[in-house]
Amino acid sequence: MCDRSGDSVSDGGKRPGRRAVLLGVLGSALWFCVGGVLMAPPAQAASGDCPGRLVSSLPFSTGEVRVYKSRTQACAMAVANHPGERRAMSVSIQPRGGVPVGDSGRFTRYAGPVTVGAINRCVYVKGSVGAGSVASGWILC
Repeated sequence: MCDRSGDSVSDGGKRPGRRAVLLGVLGSALWFCVGGVLMAPPAQAASGDCPGRLVSSLPFSTGEVRVYKSRTQACAMAVANHPGERRAMSVSIQPRGGVPVGDSGRFTRYAGPVTVGAINRCVYVKGSVGAGSVASGWILC
């Protein structure tokens, strides 16, 4: 027997498609979540362990210094234009009012990453690969 709303009297007044609708909604949500994971943007190559997003790239003759910024940190690394041979590389980053943090040595791809706390603070970045070098001045102010 059915009442005027089309619900079955034998199921205690519950709508017959409630479970099917719930399963459909949950299935759709799962489908979008899995799709989002599978369609996530690829990680940036040679970003090392720098947290945050790329905010500045400072090119010079033999490479570039990449500067990344997260909510609480600034990070820098010097990347060679032509990786392969071991050569002198260095990178340093200094928050305004703080001490510089650096990495230097003979590397094949990049120097760094070096990270400093930089909540609402400017940073000064320097880097070199072989004979080429760059200094940023105060940035991210």
